[in-house]
Amino acid sequence: MMSIRRNLLFALLGAMTITLLIGGFATYRAARDEANSLFDYHLQQIALSLRDQTFTAQTEALASDEDLNFVIRVWDPSGLRVYYSRAHEALPELTRLGYSTSQTSEGDWRVFAIQYRAQTIAVAQPMRVRDGLAATAAWRTLQPFFAVLPALGLLIWLLVDRGLRPLSRLARSLQARTPDSLAPLDEGEVPEEVKPLTGALNELLARLAAALAAQRAFVADAAHELRTPLTALALQAQLVERAASASERAAALEELKSGLQRSTHAVEQLLTLARQEPGAGQYHFSEHSLAELARITVVDFARLAESKDIDLGMTQADDAARVRGDAEALRILLANLVGNAVRYTPAGGRVDVACAVDGGLPFIEVADSGPGIPLAERERVFDRFYRRGVDSAGPVGSGLGLSIVRSIADRHGAAVTLTDSELGGLRARVVFGAAKV
Repeated sequence: MMSIRRNLLFALLGAMTITLLIGGFATYRAARDEANSLFDYHLQQIALSLRDQTFTAQTEALASDEDLNFVIRVWDPSGLRVYYSRAHEALPELTRLGYSTSQTSEGDWRVFAIQYRAQTIAVAQPMRVRDGLAATAAWRTLQPFFAVLPALGLLIWLLVDRGLRPLSRLARSLQARTPDSLAPLDEGEVPEEVKPLTGALNELLARLAAALAAQRAFVADAAHELRTPLTALALQAQLVERAASASERAAALEELKSGLQRSTHAVEQLLTLARQEPGAGQYHFSEHSLAELARITVVDFARLAESKDIDLGMTQADDAARVRGDAEALRILLANLVGNAVRYTPAGGRVDVACAVDGGLPFIEVADSGPGIPLAERERVFDRFYRRGVDSAGPVGSGLGLSIVRSIADRHGAAVTLTDSELGGLRARVVFGAAKV
C-alpha cells in the first residue's frame, strides 16, 4: 500500500544520498587535482635535489629509496642507464623532459625529467598513490555526513509526520461523520496544499447532499403520486362490489381497468426513470441510425394514433443521422416523445416525426397539433411529476415522460428544446452532440 510518509522519507534520503555522492565525487576530483599539483612539485624538487649527485654504473641505491613511492632513473649522455632506484620494467626506457604521464601494465605513472651536466634525471610516481590519497580525503570529508544519515532519517520522519497531521485530522473528521452529516469541511486550519483536496471534498459533499435531497423528494413524490391512484383503485373496487346491476358493474369494471392501466403506466415510468439515472446502470454505446429507431417507434404507436384518428408519420428520415448511444435508452426517449404527442393531440390531429442532420449535428424532432405548452411552463415540464393539462379537460400523464427524455439526453450529450410547432402545437427537438456528456 502506498504511503506518503514512507515515499517522502525514501525520496528525501535518496536525494540527500545522491547529493552527497555527487559532492563526494566533486571532492575527490578537487582533492586529486590538489594532490597532482602537490606531488608534481615534489617530483620536481626531488629531481632538482639529485643534480649534485654523481651517478655511475656502480652507484648504489639511496638508503631510503625502498620507503619512497618514487622511482628514480638516471641516464648518461650516451643514453646508457647508470642508475635505477627500483626495478620497474614496466616503465618505458625513454622519457621526455618536463612532466609527462606514462601508461604501463602497472597503471599510469607521472614522470618529471630534467637534464643536468649531460645527464638525464627522471623521477616517476604511480598515479594510484595520488588517487588513493584523493579518495581517502574525499571519504574523510563525507564520512560524518553518512554517519548522521540514520539521525536525518528519523528527523525527516518526524517532520513529515508533523506535516501530514492536517490530513490525519481531516481523515478523523470524515470518519466521525454520520451518513446524514454532509456539512462542508472547515477549511480554516487547513494548509494551502490541502485546500484543493478539501475544496473537492466539499464539492462532492454538496453534490451528495443535493442527490440525497433529490432522492428523498423523489421517494416522497412517488409515494404521494402512487397513493392517489391506489386509493382510487380501492374505491373503484368497492363500486364494483356495490354495483346493483350488470350495467353499473360493467361501468365500474371499465373504470377499474382504466385506473389499473394508469397505475401500471406510472410504475413503469418510475422504474424507467430510476434506470436512466446516472450510476443506476451501465450504458452500452454503439452506432445507431436515428431514422431506423424513429421508424420503429412510429410503427409501435400507429395503432394508438389510428384509434384516435391522428395522422402519425415521418416527414423526414435522413439515414445520415447516426449517433453513438444505448439502443434501449434511445428507444425509450423516442417512445416518450411520440407517446406524449399522440396522447395530448386531440382526435383528428397530426403528429410529425423528423430525423435529419443540421449543422453537422444529428437530431430527432416530434411536432404535434395539440394544445402545446405555455412558454412559462416549458422548463418546468422537465421536473418530475409536473403535469401539463391538470387544469384542462385533456389527459393527465404521470409527469415523468419529459424527465426521462432529459435524463437520457443528458447521458448522451444531447440537448432538448421545446418550441412552437408549425402545426399549432408543440415541437420537441433533441440535438445530439450539442451538450457535453
